[in-house]
Amino acid sequence: MFTIDLTGKTALVTGGGQGLGAAMCSAFSQAGANVVVNYFNDPEGINLTRAAETVDTLGDAAVAIEADVRNAEEIERMIDKTIEHFGSLDILVNNAAILRDKTIKKMTAEQWQEVMDTNLTGVFNTCHAVAERLADGGRIINLASIAAFIGFFGQSNYAAAKAGVVGLTKVLSREMAKREITVNAIAPGVILTEMGKSIPDEVRDEMFKQIPLGRFGEPEEIAQVVLFLASDMASYITGQTLHVNGGWWG
Repeated sequence: MFTIDLTGKTALVTGGGQGLGAAMCSAFSQAGANVVVNYFNDPEGINLTRAAETVDTLGDAAVAIEADVRNAEEIERMIDKTIEHFGSLDILVNNAAILRDKTIKKMTAEQWQEVMDTNLTGVFNTCHAVAERLADGGRIINLASIAAFIGFFGQSNYAAAKAGVVGLTKVLSREMAKREITVNAIAPGVILTEMGKSIPDEVRDEMFKQIPLGRFGEPEEIAQVVLFLASDMASYITGQTLHVNGGWWG
C-alpha cells in the first residue's frame, strides 16, 4: 500500500484559509509537510481570522503569511518569510481566486480586470517569485476550473483567466523541467465550498443534472489530488491538467 509522506517538505497554499485552500493545507499537514497558509487581509479581517483558525488546527508546523497575490512585492516578501521560517520551499499551490460574474453586456472593465488580476496575474506573480527559489524536484500545482473548458454563461472573465492558467501551466512545465520541477493544473467541477454554494440555486440545479456521478464534489476530494501531484508518485507527470469533475463534460 502506498502512503504519501511529505515530511521535511514545505508547502505554500495561496488563499489557504478557507474552502479548497483549507482542505489542501490540512492534507499537507497530515502528510507531514510544513504548511504556509497565505491570505489576503481584507478590511473586515475575515480572511485573517480564517487563516488563523486554519493554522490553529494544523499546529506548530504551520504559519499564516499575509500577501496579496496581485502585488508582486508582497509575494516576494512572502517567499522570503517562508524560506526564512522553514528553510526551503518545495511545493506551491496557486489556489487564490475570486468571482465577479456578469454577462459580457453588463460586465464592467473593473470586474473583468479584478478577476484577471487575481486569478491569472496572481498565478504569474507567485510562479515568477519562486522560479529560482523553489527546491529542485519541487512541485507547482495551479487551480484551473471546468469553466475554462465549458464556458459557463456569465463567466467570461473567470473562464478566460482559468484558461490562461492552463496555458501558463503548459509553458512553465517546459521551463522548469531542467530542475525536475513539475508543473500541473487541476480543473475542478462544482465543489461545495463557500464559492460553490454562492452559485444561484436554479443554476446549480441545472449543473447537477450534467454530472454522471450524481453529486457535487467535496473540498477534500480536490485536496487529495493536490496531495498526489505533490508526491513522488506523480514524479513523471508534468504540463497536465487533471479534470476532477464527477465525469461532467458538458
